[in-house]
Amino acid sequence: MTIRVMLVDDQVLLRTGFRMVLAAQPDMEVVAEAGDGVEALQVLRGSAVDVVLMDVRMPKLDGVETTRRICQEDDPPKVLILTTFDLDEYAFSGLKAGASGFMLKDVPPGELLAAIRAVHSGDAVVAPSTTRRLLDRFAPMLPSGAGKEPRHKELERLTDREREVMVLVAQGLSNGEIAARLVLSEATVKTHVGRILTKLGLRDRVQVVVLAYETGLVRAGGHG
Repeated sequence: MTIRVMLVDDQVLLRTGFRMVLAAQPDMEVVAEAGDGVEALQVLRGSAVDVVLMDVRMPKLDGVETTRRICQEDDPPKVLILTTFDLDEYAFSGLKAGASGFMLKDVPPGELLAAIRAVHSGDAVVAPSTTRRLLDRFAPMLPSGAGKEPRHKELERLTDREREVMVLVAQGLSNGEIAARLVLSEATVKTHVGRILTKLGLRDRVQVVVLAYETGLVRAGGHG
C-alpha cells in the first residue's frame, strides 16, 4: 500500500528535497504540498493524505495550530512535525495538539522514512532520549504540579502492571526496553500499551507521555 504524504513547509527548497527522497521510495508518494498552514488546510480538503510532514514556524498559521485543526477533523491524517531545533518549544505544543511525533529537519533520510512508516502504521515517533530531554524541560510548565499524587480518574481504571508500563512509556522507554525491565515478552508489553490506550481513550504513546506528566504520575526528571 502506498503511503500518501503531504509536505507543509514555507521553504520551497526543503519541500523539493523531501519530495526527491520520498519519490525514490516504492511505498510512498507525495500527493500534496503547501507553503503555510492556511494553504495546508485548504489543500487537505480536496486531497486524500495519510501522513503530513509539518513545519512549525510558518507565516499565516503556524504548524502547531494547523496540526490542532487537522487533528480535530474526522479521520484525520497522521501528523509528523519537523523542527529545526532540538527541544524546540513548539515541539511539545505540537504533540499536545495531536501530532504523532516530531523529528529534526536534518534527520538522516533513512530515519525520516522509517518515521513516516511508523506513524502511518499507528506508532508514535519520539525517540526515547528526545522524550526524556523534552519532558525534563517542559514538564514544569504543565498545568498540574509535578510530584503530586496522580489525580486523574481514568488512571484508576489501570491495573498495577498497566500503570507500571505507563510510567516506563512516559520515561521514554521502547517496548523492548520495557520488556527487559519488567522481564516480560515484547508482545505482552505491546498488549499492555494497547489496553492503556483503550482504557484512557488515548490515540498513541505520545498522549500517554503527556497525560502521565499532566497527572503527576511521572515527575520532571523522569521518575514515577
